[in-house]
Amino acid sequence: MQGKKDYQEKLFAHFQLSERIPTDNFYRRLNEVLHLDFLYPLTKPYYGESGQKSIDPIVFFKLCLVGYLENLISDRKLILHSSMRLDILYFLGYDIDEELPWHSTISRTRQLFPESVFEEVFTKVLSMCVEKGMVSGHTQAIDSAPVKANASMDTLELKVPKEDLDAHLRKIRHISSRDKEAIIRKSQKNKASEAQQTITATPKELQALKSRNKKWATEQDQRPGAGNKGARYTSNKTHYSPTDPDARISVKPGKARKLNYMSQLSVDTGHHVITDIKAYHADKKDNQYLQDITKRLKNRLHKQGLLWRNCVADTGYSSGENYAFLEAIGLESYIPPHGTYKGGPEGFVYHKEQDHYVCPQGKIIPFKKVFLDYRTQTKKKEYRGSSMQCKGCPIAQVCLGKSAKEKKFSVTYYREAYERNNKRVHSTKGRHMKAKRQSTVEPVFGTLTQFMGLRKINTIGIQQANKVMHMSAIAYNLKKYLKFMVKNAKIEAKAMGHLFSSLKDLFRPQIKSLLFV
Repeated sequence: MQGKKDYQEKLFAHFQLSERIPTDNFYRRLNEVLHLDFLYPLTKPYYGESGQKSIDPIVFFKLCLVGYLENLISDRKLILHSSMRLDILYFLGYDIDEELPWHSTISRTRQLFPESVFEEVFTKVLSMCVEKGMVSGHTQAIDSAPVKANASMDTLELKVPKEDLDAHLRKIRHISSRDKEAIIRKSQKNKASEAQQTITATPKELQALKSRNKKWATEQDQRPGAGNKGARYTSNKTHYSPTDPDARISVKPGKARKLNYMSQLSVDTGHHVITDIKAYHADKKDNQYLQDITKRLKNRLHKQGLLWRNCVADTGYSSGENYAFLEAIGLESYIPPHGTYKGGPEGFVYHKEQDHYVCPQGKIIPFKKVFLDYRTQTKKKEYRGSSMQCKGCPIAQVCLGKSAKEKKFSVTYYREAYERNNKRVHSTKGRHMKAKRQSTVEPVFGTLTQFMGLRKINTIGIQQANKVMHMSAIAYNLKKYLKFMVKNAKIEAKAMGHLFSSLKDLFRPQIKSLLFV
């Protein structure tokens, strides 16, 4: 007989969320292990003594976690999505007839709490992972990735020097056809400070930008489709974003220029737990941030009772200063050097005791001075011979070039630290560390950007971006934590099964004898 369902809404109904959520549900299990009561005393100083009650800080952080666990970067979509899910309502502590906070409350509360509160939550979750043995501590893999800022390249404006803008344009910039014809979008409000709107580049840097702009105007504006794509050369030296002044123009080979933040990530190689994350400006190289990262990470691991021994990173973090710094704080670096490093001219032999080089013809090239390289801002040592040494040398033309009279070259000041690092990198352990880095930190970044809401920063300012990155890392670590707990429970159940089976086999004869008495 065919059935037909007639629906009539009940005036009264008995319904409990706890009865509807399965015991193995992700958010139910997360609710059982995540205890955030420490947030009440931690956030109390940021509230007044009177007025309307605000959102519960625990509810706020749980809502933020749901956003990253569900890969939602919009606060509006987060509230709508959460209101439709029974398991999320149970996790938040809301009943089905309770209305969730307004989406703007999430944004205002995020701005209310400082970065330290978000870091405290991150540290709490990291402690949970440490207690379960998920963090070994001895080897940390460090890497970076650009994360898109909440600002458009179309709103970029020129930085203004002390002289007027028109004179400045005539002096340093070749205006492309796009800038002459197209209407540039204007930001509703300029949030940049006076310092951020003023050019700080040196005349030498501006001259280099002038050449690049001229080349860009010639090559890019004439290519097919340039009129539609609106190609133009932009630089942090001459442009800024009035929407988000902390965002910086960055580019990777083969990719378009975008306004980004730089996410610096540290991952433990034991169970791929994130041990540190922070937002930085995207206009600097990775090696300029390594010392700040290692100081903060070493302190955090020390507080967790962990000893850090090996620092693993890619070539972007390579520099003599970094190698020497890591050795000074007791860390072994496994960071491949740049391809430009040679340790001196080809065929020249270095003598450490006398601190000089010997050329292929047996002439001594002595050390002269220490200087700071203007282009790379690195410390170097200069070695220079005399014109009398090179006079009449059979290889002088090849060795000196066309105009030089004596042999002169520079080597990094941290040559010995470079050599020790290179020896470690090319060792068996070094090759193992490279494979560890590639299989550890790179997949973690892919997970964060594709599945954990870190594909774009939905806030304004580097402090807010740092909060976003911490919340994404917290969500990732919690997911790892719950997966590890399930895996351990299965292993323990299997071990108990084996133990019971062994005991059964051991006492089988005694049981049989008792049965037949």
